[in-house]
Amino acid sequence: MKVYNTMSKGKEEFVPLEEGKVKMYVCGPTVYNLIHIGNARPMIVFDTVRRYFEYKGYEVNFVSNFTDVDDKIIKKALEEGVSSEEISKRYIAECKKDMEAMHIKPATKHPLATEEIGGMIELIRTLIEKGYAYEKNGTVYYRTRKFQDYGKLSHKNLDDLRSGNRSLLVTGEEEKEDPLDFVLWKPKKEGEPAWASPWGEGRPGWHIECSEMSKKYLGEQIDIHAGGEDLIFPHHENEIAQSEAANGKEFAKYWLHNGFLNIDNRKMSKSLGNFFTVREIGEKYDLQVLRFFMLSAHYRSPLNFSADLMEAAKNGLERILTAVEHLKFLQESASIEEIQAPENEALEKIQSYVTDFEKAMEDDFNTADAIAAVFELVKYANTTADGTSSKAYLEALLEKIVCLTDVLGLVVEKKEELLDTEIEALIQERQRARKEKNFARADEIREELLELGIVLKDTREGVQWKRA
Repeated sequence: MKVYNTMSKGKEEFVPLEEGKVKMYVCGPTVYNLIHIGNARPMIVFDTVRRYFEYKGYEVNFVSNFTDVDDKIIKKALEEGVSSEEISKRYIAECKKDMEAMHIKPATKHPLATEEIGGMIELIRTLIEKGYAYEKNGTVYYRTRKFQDYGKLSHKNLDDLRSGNRSLLVTGEEEKEDPLDFVLWKPKKEGEPAWASPWGEGRPGWHIECSEMSKKYLGEQIDIHAGGEDLIFPHHENEIAQSEAANGKEFAKYWLHNGFLNIDNRKMSKSLGNFFTVREIGEKYDLQVLRFFMLSAHYRSPLNFSADLMEAAKNGLERILTAVEHLKFLQESASIEEIQAPENEALEKIQSYVTDFEKAMEDDFNTADAIAAVFELVKYANTTADGTSSKAYLEALLEKIVCLTDVLGLVVEKKEELLDTEIEALIQERQRARKEKNFARADEIREELLELGIVLKDTREGVQWKRA
């Protein structure tokens, strides 16, 4: 299996630290709002990478954090007049709902930054003892120049950073020994959450969080560290500097980064009015369509999101769903149980599509080519399966399509459709629950309907619904 390593700028043979096991850390979202489709790309991509490793028989320890203390969370809490904890808990719960709707497997562990402060303090203390960090007026900084390999992931030169691009420097220049030094611990500000430390009350810098959580749940060395390419510098570069200086060994063997997501060929931003949350997309499409769309391009390529491309993804996914439905129908009415002689040759052909799928995935997780292999298998099923096929042959076709699409995290067996009257009855029950302030039941009904492809919209005129 070949993976593209950002560190070496090339494809390398994947060799795990421990045979049969993969230790994988993926940087998770900062939880101050509903996740947007840019957040969804690394979630979908690296969930698929994990699924492929598991398909190949690896035991995957998959850790993905939630950053639940951050300037944006504090700002949101102040705006709403609630605690930072209330904001982060709310949006972690919402994020998990969206992840489930995108069929993303829960991580082996989803650590929260606020629950790991003690370990971060110890890690900072180690860096100070080793001479890699220093304290000034309650702020602890990392001595960037002391770490000789700084820049090895982003392929940036320290002197170029110093002289050429001031925007890459961190604020607070007057206190630092060097303008390139970055913050490990910051002192408390009025109205902000803070924790006791040897340097006074305060909170950790963003970069130290992932170094500590990765070490605690995966060990000092890991196989794969992954995230969006916007994290390469400075976040992942700083993680390497912290972890390798503290632990005295290589932090991660392979660094995987997904490309940017654009909207109608422009960068997504609220000011341009092209900013979409996963929840908003879920009101127009089943989120399986979003997942299929994300996997239709290679994860390292920039990806352009548009209504036309989403429609194309919807149609592509529908082709697979229809083929699966047809095979199930044929299976139920098949009169012959056992494989017939002519079908044995057809079975071998099925295996060739599986081989094509695996070949694509083993070439740096090329999901676009893997989907092409699934389409070829679907086409083959449509042309070779009919009313004369044996149950065993139909089962073999169905099992292979379901198995390969499951690696991609796609659910291809159609959900049972509710009758309009049944939908209306559930909506009425939800309205009664809301009136009685039983919001847990009301949310439950909304989720049940969403799982069955029914999207609700609360308006002044009442509840509107449609099939996704």
